[in-house]
Amino acid sequence: MTDRYAVMGNPVAHSRSPRIHAQFARETGQELVYTTLLVEPGHFKEAVKSFFATGGKGLNITVPFKQEAWALADHCSEQAALAGAVNVLFCDAAGRLQGHNTDGIGLVRDITRNQGGVLAGKSVLVLGAGGATRGILLPILQEQPAAICVANRTISKAEALVEVFSPYGKVSACGFDALAGKHFDWVINATAASLQGELPPLPPELLNADAWCYDLMYSKEPTVFCQWALQHGAYKALDGLGMLVEQAAESFLLWRGVRPDTTAVMAELRAG
Repeated sequence: MTDRYAVMGNPVAHSRSPRIHAQFARETGQELVYTTLLVEPGHFKEAVKSFFATGGKGLNITVPFKQEAWALADHCSEQAALAGAVNVLFCDAAGRLQGHNTDGIGLVRDITRNQGGVLAGKSVLVLGAGGATRGILLPILQEQPAAICVANRTISKAEALVEVFSPYGKVSACGFDALAGKHFDWVINATAASLQGELPPLPPELLNADAWCYDLMYSKEPTVFCQWALQHGAYKALDGLGMLVEQAAESFLLWRGVRPDTTAVMAELRAG
């Protein structure tokens, strides 16, 4: 039987993952099928068990089930454990459910490999203190930036992340109102505000000379955050499409033992 993979979420019909993994399979000569699986709230655990019981090989997990996947996994990678969220599931040879989080790895690979960006020694501002931020902090810290500041409307949420991640590097927290007068080499938007065409309240002088900005969200047109970045002197403003493809490539590597080249897939997606 052809190996089966899928992405579980709600909603999930819009997902580009089947298209991405089909291209990866063609590129690497792998025989597999990859589909979307819509799961209703309250039925995630049974859906996962049914998938693997019927021979499924691996799952990607998207909103709103990443935390449930983390709780369901028998063993989590360090990255997934710290994030408290899982976006990749598979069963090992002993039948244990393994949970990984490839979001932050995908972000860093896109920045450093695809875009030629440098995080080492840089001052980094991350906007938002939700699950997306939890998923990217460790891989960013492993690049050894000078410092990371997490800004959030509710400061206590940002401070909670500082407690978790400060053993891995210099991390601080603040509210958006405390950003006035501060300057950064990198600003990463990990809020979902771009999806509504909105921006966190950002002071106009936030960016250092040659600063880079990255929005975890993506769309056909530049996101409102990327527009803001370019209007305020950013050297480069990137959206999250590259992160999406790179986290998928990391999933493929975990499942199939081979890392696909992402160049052709990203060019195809950019072209529509």
